[in-house]
Amino acid sequence: SSGINAEWPLRPGGKNVTDLKVGDKAGIGCFVDSCFDCPMCSSGQENYCFKHATGTYNGMKTNGHIKGNLDIHTFGGYSNTYVCHQRFVFKLPDDMPLEKAGPLFCAGITMFEPLYNHGALEGKKMNIGIAGIGGLGTMGIKLANKMGHTVTAISSSERKREMALGKGAHNYVAMSNKESVSGNMASLNLIIDTVPVHHDIKPYMSLLAPGGTLVLIGVVPKNYDFGLMELIPMRKITCSVVGGTKVTKEMVKFCYEHQVYPDIDIITADKLNDVWEELQKVGNANSTRYVLDIKASLK
Repeated sequence: SSGINAEWPLRPGGKNVTDLKVGDKAGIGCFVDSCFDCPMCSSGQENYCFKHATGTYNGMKTNGHIKGNLDIHTFGGYSNTYVCHQRFVFKLPDDMPLEKAGPLFCAGITMFEPLYNHGALEGKKMNIGIAGIGGLGTMGIKLANKMGHTVTAISSSERKREMALGKGAHNYVAMSNKESVSGNMASLNLIIDTVPVHHDIKPYMSLLAPGGTLVLIGVVPKNYDFGLMELIPMRKITCSVVGGTKVTKEMVKFCYEHQVYPDIDIITADKLNDVWEELQKVGNANSTRYVLDIKASLK
């Protein structure tokens, strides 16, 4: 995430802008344009635009609502200024910390979207599993907990038990422990799987209660192997990718009201290589989202 103390999130304006005024705090998510016309865009789900939404980072300006040189891809928050259609700019509460708001538009919406779409805000208590206890997983634990559900953290080993329980999980399943898995079979109404590498999802599906849903978040190019028997009784598999404008507004409101934020560490640009090397060595063992302070980096 980036943009803490930068000028661009603070100065929305223009004669046709109706939702924001000059001086408002604002955030921009993972998309900055879409076709506006397809059924998904019409329902506020621009992240599933039939003509492909334009990414905030390295996206091509193919949808016609971003001005300037259309041959140049988007650069995201690594900019001194950013021009964006008001549809994709979200007003933030005046006292929401920008350094914590930035990661909400990545990890926050990525986990909020499947929770929202699969009934976690409809008032019925659920048993929700969060698989993969890293930056996404811990955010999912926090959100599901504040929504009032019983949360089960799911990880490959016992290594992250203490951290998961500290973030708000009520139960913990270590997939390498057969007794841990068998003791929780058919117990979960919803599992959000954030594991970013290819893995056997059949054991995870065994944790689903009848009618339960497994939502795959990790973008894995290799196909998963499972048989129809894994879908009995009435189990479902689906995917999710960040969120559209409708759900993003709900996410900002919910996280502000319940003070749910990712774990962050603020860094300057000269530390980026160190952070990258650390992530390569040990992975995201402590769930931290690194926030780049652009203003401090330019001093």
